Amino acid sequence: MKRTQKLKQVFGTEKPIIGMVHLLPLPGAPGYRPDKGMKAIIAAAMEDASRLAEGGVDGIQIENQGDWPFLKPDEIGFETVAAVTAVVAHLKTRFDLPMGINIHLNGVCQALAIAAATECGWVRAFELANTYVSSSGIIEAAGPQALRYRELLHAREKILIFGDFHVKHGSHQLVAEKSLAEQARDVAAALADGIILTGQETGMAPRPEEVTAIRKAVRIPLFIGSGLSQENLEELLLPADGAIIGSFFKVDGELKNPVDSSRVKKFMQAVKAVRQGS
Repeated sequence: MKRTQKLKQVFGTEKPIIGMVHLLPLPGAPGYRPDKGMKAIIAAAMEDASRLAEGGVDGIQIENQGDWPFLKPDEIGFETVAAVTAVVAHLKTRFDLPMGINIHLNGVCQALAIAAATECGWVRAFELANTYVSSSGIIEAAGPQALRYRELLHAREKILIFGDFHVKHGSHQLVAEKSLAEQARDVAAALADGIILTGQETGMAPRPEEVTAIRKAVRIPLFIGSGLSQENLEELLLPADGAIIGSFFKVDGELKNPVDSSRVKKFMQAVKAVRQGS
C-alpha cells in the first residue's frame, strides 16, 4: 500500500494541512467561565473553524488547549469528553471538512471515544510509545491501551492514530539513549497510522536534517507538528506528508489569538506551489 494512501482517503489531497481549533477552557478546567458557559466556547470554535475553512485548510483538529494545567490521561474527566463532543457535534453540522481530536495530555482513549461518537477521522497521541516528563508529571505510552480501545470501538478503518515522539514541552531523559530515529521507529512499531515531528516548543520548527532522518527511518506518513511557516515551507513540507498548524494561523502568530483567515489563505496558496513541485 502506498504510504500516503490512507491520508488521501481522509483528506482527498497530497500533503494535507490541518488547522487547529483551540477550545476555550472547558467545564471543570480552572479557566472555565460559567457565566459565559458552553455557548461562548461553541461560538469561538465556530468562528475559528469558519476562518480555517475560508482559508482553505484540508482538515480541522479540535483540542482542549484552554484546559491548562493539563491532567494526566487517567485523570481526564467525563465533563471534558462531553464538552468536546458537544462542540464537535456543532462543528459537524456546519463544516464539511475532515476533523480530528486531540485531548491534552495524551488522552488518546478519550479522543477515540469522541471521534467515534462524532465520526471524526483521526486522533493525536502525544506519547504513543515510550515515555516523557511533562509539566503535569510522567506521561507513559498510550499505545497499548489505545490500540485495544480502538478495536473495541470497531474503528480501526475509521479512525487513524497520529503519534508524536520527542514531543514538545517535555523532557525525554528517560529515553535519552535512543536517537530520534529510534524513537520514531518505536512509534511506527506501536502501529501508528502517522507520525508527528515537532520542535522543542509551540511554534518552533524541527530542524530540516531531523525531518530527512525521520523520513528515512519510518514508512508511515510524517507530519510536521509545529513551526511550519512560509519561510521554511518548501524545506520542511517537501520531504514530509502533511502538517498540523496552530499558532501560525492565529492573529499575529500568537497562540491565544483567534484564527486569521488572511494568514491561512496566503499560506495555503504557498502550499499549492509546494504540492505542484513535489
